[in-house]
Amino acid sequence: MADEIPITPPSDLVPPTPPPAASQPEAPALTKPESKEDAPPPPPSLLEVTESEKEEALAVPPVAAAAAVVESEPVKEEAEKKQIPRSLISFKEESNVVADLSDSERKALQELKQLVREALNTHQFTSPKAEAPAPAQAPPPPGAPVSKSESESKPTHEPKIEEQPLKEAEEVAKETAQSVVPAAAAAEEEVSIWGVPLLKDDKSDVILLKFLRARDFKVKDAFVMLRNTIQWRKDFGIDALVEEDLGDDLEKVVFVHGYDRDGHPVCYNVFGEFQNKELYQKTFSDEEKRTKFLRWRVQFLEKGIRKLDFTPGGVCSIFQVNDLKNSPGPAKKELRVATKQALHLLQDNYPEFVAKQVFINAPWWYLAFYTMISPFLTQRTKSKFVVASPAKTAETLFKYISPEHVPIQYGGLSVDYCDCNPEFTIEDPVADVTVKPATKQTVEIIIYEKCTIVWELRVVGWEVSYGAEFVPNAENGYTIIVQKATKMSPTDEPVVSNSFKVTELGKILLKIDNPTPKKKRLLYRFKIEPLDY
Repeated sequence: MADEIPITPPSDLVPPTPPPAASQPEAPALTKPESKEDAPPPPPSLLEVTESEKEEALAVPPVAAAAAVVESEPVKEEAEKKQIPRSLISFKEESNVVADLSDSERKALQELKQLVREALNTHQFTSPKAEAPAPAQAPPPPGAPVSKSESESKPTHEPKIEEQPLKEAEEVAKETAQSVVPAAAAAEEEVSIWGVPLLKDDKSDVILLKFLRARDFKVKDAFVMLRNTIQWRKDFGIDALVEEDLGDDLEKVVFVHGYDRDGHPVCYNVFGEFQNKELYQKTFSDEEKRTKFLRWRVQFLEKGIRKLDFTPGGVCSIFQVNDLKNSPGPAKKELRVATKQALHLLQDNYPEFVAKQVFINAPWWYLAFYTMISPFLTQRTKSKFVVASPAKTAETLFKYISPEHVPIQYGGLSVDYCDCNPEFTIEDPVADVTVKPATKQTVEIIIYEKCTIVWELRVVGWEVSYGAEFVPNAENGYTIIVQKATKMSPTDEPVVSNSFKVTELGKILLKIDNPTPKKKRLLYRFKIEPLDY
């Protein structure tokens, strides 16, 4: 079962190739979520699962300049209290390389492949089951009342509830042996799922392993889940749905932006957007609109999944970030019903596609709720979930996602993919420096040639003073104030950009004065543009 949060609109925003990892601290390994256990609690519950135990400055590769961080003038120092992380071990995402599997896992994979081969040979995935023809009946005598046939009196389709998947799988195996289509007389059918043909190459192994892990490597249960998923995809019309135009009303509710430190595309689910009454009514006011929402959600996920890499060792799961700021909460019945419906559908048909579920801007009551249910979750399940309060949101995201990939509204330096910030992209690494409480910090960028230097900088949450100046190497040179020291408040622009034309060698000094009793996060990056003569 997939552990997917159902708020995610259709979009083609899965970015191109992930940039090479900038020299940054190694991120904790992400783990694949479990099936039903991993279904996250209803979208309001958070608890800081991880806290940075140490911060390191991320080096920016010099072009014609080099940067150094200088800590100066400590006003006073306080011993920082060590905090115990609320989540313990974070399981490493399981390998999809067959050679890395245990003997029992390899055996289970081979057994599942055998069941799939038999099903393909007998067309079980695409052909309806053969039914015995109804016995011929004599026509009713004239004047006799005509009774409705059983097919007319009963609904044509009833949802099937599988209470005993193991028994059903055994029945499937028997049907295979008694199939009316001899294997030798019929060509093996071809079935693809998420663009991967079953049993054609090693990508198929990756798909089958997802179903096995979702069912704890119980082969028959995994086969039943796979068969039901293929049938659901056929009934739901997935291939046609991917091509439909369902509009872009929800593009701010769910979007894909950047990659985590392990290369997973990051999907953001912004529940607070549903505070917009017009959008809420347009999305959930009646059954027809909720059905469209469900189709849109499935379409969004399908488009994203088809861009993943299903080769063994490739990135074949998604990193989910769920923003609970101003979330409508469980009081909104229509949203709750639609979310629950989508969640069940995604759990049953998209196994093991979420590498991590991170909940940010969690209100206190969500933290309390998560704390209450946490003892009832397995350690593996808990390792998939990270919950952060508003004060810890940026810090938590930076543990898993580099700042150049984190959107500005969440504390990073990444903007939407557009022309509004042509100087920097997610491919330009960001230096991440911790400014201690009541301390002044100076970043030196040494200039080695005449050029124009451009930089951008932010301190998450500000409450500091920021200034910039150029100091020439010449002894008789004058210091030039580029940015006068200015107090920056939390309501000021989150990112400051500056540029300076360097006509003599020297260095740029970026000065941060943190008078608060809290440590601050300084992010900056720069570019050198040689002068044209």
